[in-house]
Amino acid sequence: MKNQLLVGGHVSIAGGYKEALPRAAAIGGNALQMFSGSPRGWNFAKTTPEDAKAFREEAKKLGIESCYFHASYLVNLADDGPNGKHSVDALIAELEVAEQLGVWGSIIHLGSFKEEKKDAKDLMPNLFDVKASSPTYVKHERYDLLISNIKAVLKKAPKDVHFIIEDMGMRKIGRSLDEIAQIVKDVNDPRVRVCLDTCHLHVAGYDLSTKKKLDDFLAMFDKNIGLDKLECFHINDSRDEFGSLRDRHDNIGEGKVAKDVFKLIVNHPKLKHLPFLLEVPGFDDSGPDKKNVEILKSLIL
Repeated sequence: MKNQLLVGGHVSIAGGYKEALPRAAAIGGNALQMFSGSPRGWNFAKTTPEDAKAFREEAKKLGIESCYFHASYLVNLADDGPNGKHSVDALIAELEVAEQLGVWGSIIHLGSFKEEKKDAKDLMPNLFDVKASSPTYVKHERYDLLISNIKAVLKKAPKDVHFIIEDMGMRKIGRSLDEIAQIVKDVNDPRVRVCLDTCHLHVAGYDLSTKKKLDDFLAMFDKNIGLDKLECFHINDSRDEFGSLRDRHDNIGEGKVAKDVFKLIVNHPKLKHLPFLLEVPGFDDSGPDKKNVEILKSLIL
């Protein structure tokens, strides 16, 4: 039936996790993304059995079918100092709360090797031409630490929540599918999934502007990672040009990503069952809003 898709946006948890649910419903959503605490601080997630039960009951009442955490922006699993340890501990706490609330998992920016020069061609971050058929990888000296830290999170995290790697549209770990594929392979855990961001794909140079190009992209994803590991989409327009490596989101139809790209994605038979989560600025600059949700729903055939 038309418009029967999983769609929502990133909403505030002001007042508690439960309060995110009516905010998602108010914009016409049946899915949501939220932080587990301040995205710019090390406030480890926590809840109580009573609050977790109330969240689950409210989600069922409002018809919110898919909920996700987005990890703190401070997370850097490639850091060999205190920040790396804090990242591991914070993600373990977040995934423990996710299990209690019935949240599917946490969508994570893995981090970066901050000292890298912009013309470097190390595996992490990937700065080679993403259109190259056989890029040359050089393993970064802290790549093994990255993998070790991800495994440390998963070792202590609940067994039924997901560690969801987000692709990045800038010089960060995960800019290319090749990088993500290598990480997924080396971690080798079924709980590792992937979230694709339309803005990030656009500015990283992935062209999804026709059905054939989208089909080719999905075939590449399936071959290198596996479509069974594609958990959800961040649906965001971009203020910047194709291949610019600048991550600035825009409202649907207001930026440089053609509306046809969004239409192709939400109607594709291999994708239309996935949750589509908006991280747009909003037409009144208050974040994901009903107008953006309605625009996305209007693209359903």
